[in-house]
Amino acid sequence: MKIKKIMIFSLIALALTLSACAPAGVPSDTTMPMGDDPILTATPGSMMADNPEAAHMMEPITAPNVQPATETIGGQPLAYREEDGIKVFELTTKAVQWPILDGVTVTAYTYNGTVPGPMIRVTEGDQVRIIVKNELPDPTTIHWHGVEVPNAMDGVPGVTQDPIQPGETFTYEFTAKPAGTFMYHSHFEGDVQVSAGLYAPFIIEPKEPEANPPAVDKVLMISELRMTDGETFAAMPMGGMEPNYFTINGKSFPATETITVKKGDLVRLRFIAIGQFIHPMHLHGMPFKIVATDGHPVPEGAQLTKDTVSVAPGERYDIEFVATETGQWMLHCHILHHTTNDNVEPGGLMLMINVTE
Repeated sequence: MKIKKIMIFSLIALALTLSACAPAGVPSDTTMPMGDDPILTATPGSMMADNPEAAHMMEPITAPNVQPATETIGGQPLAYREEDGIKVFELTTKAVQWPILDGVTVTAYTYNGTVPGPMIRVTEGDQVRIIVKNELPDPTTIHWHGVEVPNAMDGVPGVTQDPIQPGETFTYEFTAKPAGTFMYHSHFEGDVQVSAGLYAPFIIEPKEPEANPPAVDKVLMISELRMTDGETFAAMPMGGMEPNYFTINGKSFPATETITVKKGDLVRLRFIAIGQFIHPMHLHGMPFKIVATDGHPVPEGAQLTKDTVSVAPGERYDIEFVATETGQWMLHCHILHHTTNDNVEPGGLMLMINVTE
């Protein structure tokens, strides 16, 4: 009996492996003949048929009358106006055709037409009002990830608010605190909408200015997606839905930004992982210190000196280093598949740090 169970589990493992590794063009419901056992004959296709919600998550990202993006760089500071001492920002969710690489354009859900959406940068203690208009074909909400907001402003549909329906507007208002590296993102059908591009940085500067601020301070939002036959899908850790494009601030190498600094500069990089996969980010040439995690400063005596840090979904790491050596230095994910564009290397999660004299 024990041997029979081992054989059954081995066959299940083999079937799942073959299904996950099937080459393009092989139907997802192709299986080895294994008799009438419903467990052994289950396939991804049949499981999707029995789970309409999962099937919806595997549909391509679409919207009517999607237009090319009018901006090509995401994460730029968002302008605001002041009303009675309150900083007022405006966001519009809409679908655009977003270029991640020369010759590769994806259908993206965006804030104000860019991936990532615009950076909201304020000072600790500021009163903030964000007016959100939804021009997507689907409902949405915004969660202020890591920011200490009132419960009614937390952006959880069906719990703290009703979803913002297409064509509707919702206003979020709160005090910006604490200081640190944060983000905002959709919390409605998050594994689709966030992967599709509804994410952006939210930086809260300390009330007391830093005594020795870095010469260069960059936010790097890390994500991934899937393109198949010209259609865009939300990447997920499941067979047939794994990502084949990986992005830093909405771009894949070599379209990622080159960061130019001078020798001797103190450089701060703020890693924000917003996708569904972990990314060990490795810097060539120079060690760095982890000075903050999830927006909270690390005491100097506890700061680790490293050259690789694994950034899991939802995490933020602020790292700092002194640019001691001139030259072109690479920063990249050390899961090497993540440095490809549709399995072609180099690509994906790579950028160059150019240290000049």
